[in-house]
Amino acid sequence: MTARIRTRGRRGQDADTAADAPAGAALPARGLRFLLARRRVLLRLTAWSVLETGQTFLIGYGPARALDEGFLRGRADVGLVWLAVTGLGVLLGAYGTARVYAAVAALVEPLRDRLVERVVTRGVRTGDAGSLSGLTQQVEIARDTFAGLVMVSRSFVFTAAGALAGLFTLAPPLLLVVGPPLIVGMALFAATLRPLARRQETFLVADEALAGDLGTVCPGLRDITATGAEAQIAAGTGERVEAELRAARALAHWGVLRVASLTIGGQLPIVLLLAAGPWLLSHGVTAGALVGALAYVTQSLLPALRNLIHGLGTSGSRLTVVLRRLAGKDTGTARPPDTGPRPGPGPGPADATADHGAPPPAFSLASVTFAYGPASAPVVQDLDLALPPGAHLAVVGPSGVGKSTLTALVAGLLGPSHGTIRVGGHPVPGPKAAAARVLIPQEAYVFSGTLAENLAYLRPDAVPGEELLAAAEAVGLAPLAERLGGLDARIDPAALSAGERQLIALTRAYLSHAPLALLDEATCHLDPGTEERAERAFAARPGGTLVVVAHRISSARRAGRVLVMDGRSTAYGSHEELMRSSGLYRDLVGSWTPAPARRGSEPALALRDAYRVDAVAGPGLAGDGRHVVAHRPVGEVQAPGDLRDGGSLGREG
Repeated sequence: MTARIRTRGRRGQDADTAADAPAGAALPARGLRFLLARRRVLLRLTAWSVLETGQTFLIGYGPARALDEGFLRGRADVGLVWLAVTGLGVLLGAYGTARVYAAVAALVEPLRDRLVERVVTRGVRTGDAGSLSGLTQQVEIARDTFAGLVMVSRSFVFTAAGALAGLFTLAPPLLLVVGPPLIVGMALFAATLRPLARRQETFLVADEALAGDLGTVCPGLRDITATGAEAQIAAGTGERVEAELRAARALAHWGVLRVASLTIGGQLPIVLLLAAGPWLLSHGVTAGALVGALAYVTQSLLPALRNLIHGLGTSGSRLTVVLRRLAGKDTGTARPPDTGPRPGPGPGPADATADHGAPPPAFSLASVTFAYGPASAPVVQDLDLALPPGAHLAVVGPSGVGKSTLTALVAGLLGPSHGTIRVGGHPVPGPKAAAARVLIPQEAYVFSGTLAENLAYLRPDAVPGEELLAAAEAVGLAPLAERLGGLDARIDPAALSAGERQLIALTRAYLSHAPLALLDEATCHLDPGTEERAERAFAARPGGTLVVVAHRISSARRAGRVLVMDGRSTAYGSHEELMRSSGLYRDLVGSWTPAPARRGSEPALALRDAYRVDAVAGPGLAGDGRHVVAHRPVGEVQAPGDLRDGGSLGREG
């Protein structure tokens, strides 16, 4: 998986920055010029907003007069007339609001057109990869946010004007109760706008950085695991998560002040009006005026102030960030840095040499213990092993004893419970250790693309065709490459057999710079001749070290060293040494070795049958206490305990 920052040349970057800096730095001035150029639209917007002011004025004044001059004096007809006037004002206000939306559209759409023009021009001029995102997402965010800000700002201004005018008309003392907390709340909110916008921008940038990092990491999880870069990638992603968390907490702290300003400016006046009710009534304020004042605060000022605070506090800072991005000031701010090693460009043989003295082992394990769960028995326990550079090791043992687990530990895909692992002298996990080894699992990974692209996948540089062909010839891929149509032939992974995919993956690993090759039954779908050719090619790589999880005795015979695993116990040595010292190894060799033809029939299924059942007991079949053998009429079996454990079945059955 590759996470790279696309950068331009320094000279071109400076030129673009110089050209765009005035646009970002003079953003408020450009916005003011944009509005002044549309004075007619602003005048039309103001005119229609006056109807909303009238609606706001009547929403408190009408009920107050209906009470004082109508219902409280026993004149219901007068009260109903005032309520009808109030209802008419609401209808006129609704009509004005509908016309306001049309005026806002006439103001917003030119902004969208200018932003689209700028994004397209910039994308054509510079080939900016973010132009499509700017065109499809950021421009629409700017358009919608700007429209929302115009609506909430305009609504608050005209609503506040209508409500304050109504309060003054009803009774000037009402302004002494409602005005001061409203002013204090607005002042507190205004004081938090700039720091709140900065923290909102910091949060947005942190969120975009995290999203960009996850967008790079998630599609490459297979490659991250294959290169053993989990710890490094997790650390980098964790830093971005922590950065977003810190930004969110800072934004939340300032958000408390935003709530406080709403409480002081919009909700405190309600409490003060109720608490000061007796005083107001004793100073000439009528009951209807007091009810009208409550209507102004609850139905007009509080909703308008709430919309303004939430709109400017969140959408305003978001609009600033988007406009700066579209103006070119913050291009590339949120692009994530390189988060991990590219699979393949590892050190060559010379890089694996220590600065002084003998070269370090190709890999080493010191007191390594591993279990798949806290309550599980260890699969590997207290294992010490050091393999010199250029060695050829075969790992053998019964199924499930930890052979694949061992290769995963060396590759850094699993972490030991105890002990330390090093590859080429570098600790595992780590980027240097990951670059020094290549792991080929049993299920080979081949992707859609050309054969050349698949083979050169682990190389950071372009690989000459001659080198690709030479590697294919060495590993045994050449006949398949010719049959597919050459290096430029496109590959459909689903159309390839398991063995063909393994050959491609083996050649890819052969071409990598990693000196340590781990073959975890990576040749199990190949015929013995092709398997031998591939293993000999890896073993002959200059400075290369080969570890093979063997599934045929021929692989163990070709290896210079053999590691026999059987749970907690292990044995290590050459084929000949282990034949003398390890009973388990002799049993494995016996189960691998076919019986001579003259001694009778052989099992219809291989001893390694996945179901652990052999259909026929031949004289060369070893009873090792792990098999059930069908050797009588159909449906009857012989329990493994009844066989002579470890010996040839010979005449049994």
